[in-house]
Amino acid sequence: MATPVVTSSAVAQPYAGDTPMGVPAGRADPAKARQRPLPDPKPIHRHGPARIVAMCNQKGGVGKTTSTINLGAALVEQGRRVLLVDLDPQGALSVGLGVQSQQLERTVYNALMERHTTLRDVIIRDVGHVRGLDLAPSNIDLSAAEVQLVSEVAREQSLLRVLAEVRQEYDYVLIDCQPSLGLLTVNALTAAQGVIIPLECEFFSLRGVALLVDTIDKVKERLNPSLEVDGILATMYDSRTVHAREVFSRVVEAFGDTVFQTVITRTVRFPETTVAGQPITTWAPTSTGAEAYRNLAKEVLDL
Repeated sequence: MATPVVTSSAVAQPYAGDTPMGVPAGRADPAKARQRPLPDPKPIHRHGPARIVAMCNQKGGVGKTTSTINLGAALVEQGRRVLLVDLDPQGALSVGLGVQSQQLERTVYNALMERHTTLRDVIIRDVGHVRGLDLAPSNIDLSAAEVQLVSEVAREQSLLRVLAEVRQEYDYVLIDCQPSLGLLTVNALTAAQGVIIPLECEFFSLRGVALLVDTIDKVKERLNPSLEVDGILATMYDSRTVHAREVFSRVVEAFGDTVFQTVITRTVRFPETTVAGQPITTWAPTSTGAEAYRNLAKEVLDL
């Protein structure tokens, strides 16, 4: 998908009266109106080379980590081998898969900054009780890389270099980016072929997308000509609220077909999976959340 063009008028309209954004209370659910049958993915006969996808949004709390874990697990269900890369010093991706990252001796930080440590040295196999789902974990040590990489030669390509040695072993590499547009995120965008933007269906989340798209355009122009926006993923959607429905409509108006038809709704199941250290596809396999990420996997495989 081509990188979308965002205009301020498309994302920054004010509320009208007492109804959020002037939407009639009885309006139909716009997310359901976009639903179409999804094709079954084609089986593969060998693995690799991986498509590298950055899960990116500079705003925190929009569902990046949840989507990275569950999309990865759903892709594994479709016979793909998946590597998840935790590129956030908070280590939420690692914790969400039951890994006590603060106790690890080697993480993504060591692979990035130490010449004799490879990514294979830090990868944890079959995380979250999912065979074929691997993790390159991180912890607070990674925060030092943001400073140390500044003095490195080809600093924006450090992650690309590290991933090169394992890319043939996987079908997808999903990078969980930190909620900022710093050097680590630029590394992720430089290494990736695609970007998925999880976007909370809330007005202030929508306003920040233009800044992210501008950063993606700069990386595409200066560092990674093959970078594309794979899609925008609406998360934390509650069709009962006028506000969520209108924000979703605005997202579709601004980005068109770049918006995935799959919508991730709010559910108590997602916090439960974090405690369990498993993806929702194994913790609550028949839930609406699990089915949504399976549909997202089908869309991603169809790109």
